Amino acid sequence: MIEFYNLKKLDIFLHKKIIKNFKKNINKCDYILGDDVHKFEKKFSNYVGCKFGIGCANGTDALFLSLKALNLPKNSEVIIPAMTYCATAFAVINAGLKPVLVDLEKNSPLIDLRLLKNKITKKTKVILPVHLYGSVVNLDSLRKIIINYKQKIYILDDCAQAHGAILNNKKKIGSNSDISSFSLYPGKNLGAYGDAGIITTNNYKYYKILRKLRNLGAEKKFLHDMIGFNSRLDTIQASILSIKLDYLDKFNNNRRVIAKYYDANIINKKITKLKYSKNSVYHQYVIICKDKNSLIK
Repeated sequence: MIEFYNLKKLDIFLHKKIIKNFKKNINKCDYILGDDVHKFEKKFSNYVGCKFGIGCANGTDALFLSLKALNLPKNSEVIIPAMTYCATAFAVINAGLKPVLVDLEKNSPLIDLRLLKNKITKKTKVILPVHLYGSVVNLDSLRKIIINYKQKIYILDDCAQAHGAILNNKKKIGSNSDISSFSLYPGKNLGAYGDAGIITTNNYKYYKILRKLRNLGAEKKFLHDMIGFNSRLDTIQASILSIKLDYLDKFNNNRRVIAKYYDANIINKKITKLKYSKNSVYHQYVIICKDKNSLIK
């Protein structure tokens, strides 16, 4: 059996740096929203080409807090792909909103923008595309669709599997939407050694709201001027992520090389390969097979 993902083996050349930073934070007793959190937020937002980064506890919270920051009426409709991880839908429901499902393009991991047009109603407030498996939804095309509607429709993308992915040879994912949400779970392209997440935005208003929402409604300790949640990125995880971020492009390029090899060498009429976007980061390389049990054997 081939091991799916060995994080220890992948990161072994970074362990000395990681342990050094770990000891530093232990000695400083710097555990929650410390210096390394602020450094990572700035470093990650610069990496994606966005003004602001807000660390939080995990990717699910990143989605939930982003939706709460928009302050939408209860049961507003949020369009999501019919195939995604459960966290996408749960975040919508937990925010008091209504998920509306749209199917994927054929043999693609991405939401079908043609079908999406038919699901927009007067209650639609958010479109939440998912860059599934590291493949990138064409946000430029999506923006052209929603500009024709009278009501304000926000784009809030789920980037949990697309760290470092690029839209149309231009901007990195995380800089093209009203708000973008990332999971930093250990198995992601950029993964912590525990749960972690980050939100990016170019909107200063949302940035200020999100900083309070993730910290029990407070910018300063004991000054709670809104009802918030306990969803803080811890300093030790941030220090690990800052080190690993320097190598993300290298790791993503390795994934592209492997995917290119699969594209060229998987030749089997019983297997269908998915269509990935040009600048995908291949969080997973997924195939379609009617009889997967026989294939596994």
